[in-house]
Amino acid sequence: MRLSVFGIALAVMAGLSLSAANAQMRPAAGVGSAGIVDVPEKPGYVPSPDEEQLDPAYRRQPVYFRTTEPPGTIIIHTDERFLYLVMGDNRALRYGIGVGRDGFQWAGLQKVSRKAEWPDWTPPPEMIERQPYLPRWMAGGPGNPMGAAALYLGQTVYRIHGTNMPSTIGMAVSSGCFRLVNSDVADLFSRVPVGTKVIIRQAPAL
Repeated sequence: MRLSVFGIALAVMAGLSLSAANAQMRPAAGVGSAGIVDVPEKPGYVPSPDEEQLDPAYRRQPVYFRTTEPPGTIIIHTDERFLYLVMGDNRALRYGIGVGRDGFQWAGLQKVSRKAEWPDWTPPPEMIERQPYLPRWMAGGPGNPMGAAALYLGQTVYRIHGTNMPSTIGMAVSSGCFRLVNSDVADLFSRVPVGTKVIIRQAPAL
C-alpha cells in the first residue's frame, strides 16, 4: 500500500511540473538561444488589449546605453531580444522584440529604405515551406502578421514590423525580421525617418 501511495504522489508531482512547464508562454529575459521555439503564424488573429501588455522586462523604456553612434541610430541586439533607439548622452529607448529563429538570425549594417503603415504581408518561401497553410498574400489590417507598421531594411527582405502575436516578443520565431508589439512599432515609426542607420548585432557562438 505504501508503494502505491508513493507512486501516485510521484505521478501527481510530475503532472504538476509538466503543467507548469507548458504554462510558460515566453522565456525570461536574457535566456538567449533557449527562446528559439516553433510558433506558427496566425493570420487573421486580432490580439486583445490584455495580450498586448508585455512582460515588464520587454516593455518600452528609457535605459542607460553606452555607444559612440549618433542619436537616431537603431541598434538591434539579437541575442538580448532588444532594439535600442539611441537618444544621446549615453541614453536609449529600449524596445522588446522577437527575432529570427535558429538559422535565420543575422548581423550587419542597413538603413531604413522605406516605411509603411498597416503593410500587406507576403510570407517568404521559407515560412511557406514550414507552414503550407499560410496565405500567399494578405492585405494589411489588425489581423495581419506585419502589424501596424513596417520599417524596410535596405534592399533586403527583412523588416522591423509589428505583430498580431504579442506573446512572441522575446522569442526567436521569425524568418529574419524583427517584430514589436503594435504600440511599440507605431512609436518607433513616428520617431525615425527613411535613411535611419540600423545596426544588427548578434553575439558570437561560444
